[in-house]
Amino acid sequence: MALTLLLWMFIGLVLPTCAYPGRKLASRQEPPSDAVRANAIREAFQISWRGYYEHAFPNDNLHPVTNGFDNDRNGWGVTAVDSLSTAIILEDSAIVQQILELISDINFTTTTIVNETISVFETNIRYLGGLISGYDLLAGPYSHLVEDTLLVDALLKQAVVLADSLAVAFDTPSGFPDPTIRLNPEPVIQGSVSNNIAEAGTLVLEWTRLSDLTGNPVYAELTQRAESYMLHPTGSEEAFPGLVGTFVAIENGSFIDSNGGWSGYTDSFYEYLIKMYLYDPDAFAEYRDRWVLAADSTIEYLASHPTTRPDLTFLSLYNGQETIPASAHLASFAGGNFILGGILLGEQRYIDFGITLTESYYETYRQTASGIGPEGFRWVDSALPNGGNNSPPPEEDEVFYEEAGFWATSPVYILRPETIESLYYAYRVTGDSKYRDLAWVAFNHIRVACRVGSGYGGLVDVTAEDSGNIDQMQSFWLAETIKYLYLIFAEDSAVQVQVDGPNEFVYNTEAHPVRVRGQSFDK
Repeated sequence: MALTLLLWMFIGLVLPTCAYPGRKLASRQEPPSDAVRANAIREAFQISWRGYYEHAFPNDNLHPVTNGFDNDRNGWGVTAVDSLSTAIILEDSAIVQQILELISDINFTTTTIVNETISVFETNIRYLGGLISGYDLLAGPYSHLVEDTLLVDALLKQAVVLADSLAVAFDTPSGFPDPTIRLNPEPVIQGSVSNNIAEAGTLVLEWTRLSDLTGNPVYAELTQRAESYMLHPTGSEEAFPGLVGTFVAIENGSFIDSNGGWSGYTDSFYEYLIKMYLYDPDAFAEYRDRWVLAADSTIEYLASHPTTRPDLTFLSLYNGQETIPASAHLASFAGGNFILGGILLGEQRYIDFGITLTESYYETYRQTASGIGPEGFRWVDSALPNGGNNSPPPEEDEVFYEEAGFWATSPVYILRPETIESLYYAYRVTGDSKYRDLAWVAFNHIRVACRVGSGYGGLVDVTAEDSGNIDQMQSFWLAETIKYLYLIFAEDSAVQVQVDGPNEFVYNTEAHPVRVRGQSFDK
């Protein structure tokens, strides 16, 4: 293993930097840092970690209201593993040390509970992504944080153990992964008949990176084979060019519907298409082409304007070629994804559309009583006839819709990051302080409404003046929401998204930065 790692480190040193097409983008200001605000966000992370460490560690999630915990992510300490890359970027060496000592002792080959089901997707983005990212960061630009290199090496070793455990998911007739497995008493798949494109398509980055780090091609081969079914769709036809259905038959890898959008069950499939191109623009040019098809169709067919707020642009769902004016907090990441695509491809139109989406989805924060956006919402599409899926809001939401341009269909907030994520990309590409200011306003609303007990808890109803809190602190609060907030105000660094030069890292969908292919270790 040591020789393999040395070989791959040497390859990283001699390969040329990944080159992208020449950028012809609008001028931008150089983003300065803001230490005062960055430190306030650092404090929120430390409060969250302290509450978790005192009341829930090494379990999965803190219950901040009751000082309890739960184990909904396999009982392996998901908040700790998910928090590692944020603790590293914040350069909190004490927390990094606490997490590393836990990770070296986790048994990723089984679960305590017999027949406990494991989500391959959630385990991949939170655990495997966290382990690989931690290794890339601590073996690279943040190596000064840890003296014991054995703890750093353990991250990669544990990533291999975990991937080997999860690999049973690909033991299907087509090689298209089952979304659910069990490890106790033995590794088996659930036997599902289908999987959605987000859960299957959000494996390829982490597993390809693991192959590059270990020299074992199997991890990349498994996920890229699965990805090929989505890159070359068969079965149910694409609703629009590049916009595929949601569910794929595990038996033969064909699509079984033509429904979708940029929300749950589909979102990160499209996200990873352009991110794989960032990872290696030569090897994954086809992924870029599929992203361009999907992006162009999204602009043409899914961009939707509410009847009461034609200045806003949301992304509709689709059922075949019927569009449905409904969206979700999850979909607000799309603004940042379009901006990233525009940066990499030198296409200002994608950046412009991404900024439009970012500002529009931020309105779901601006208009609610809490200042925070809801989990799900709808509107009336000005380009569609009324009725059916384009019906007016319920009577109790009519007044709100007139002013806001949407109404909440699921008013909860579970500490999600996606709107902040897009503000981050908007700020990086423009340097315009207004996006930083919007993020600061959002953070302060979250700090007021969600700071509860020993940590932070979501909201039952963002539209209410005084919503009750949800007694759970999701791990992505520390992994994603706080990280993107911090990066908006932090100084430039190796992990920041770059506009005028090569990017050293690409963020997985859980905001874990992994080293792009061809970039060297900074040891």
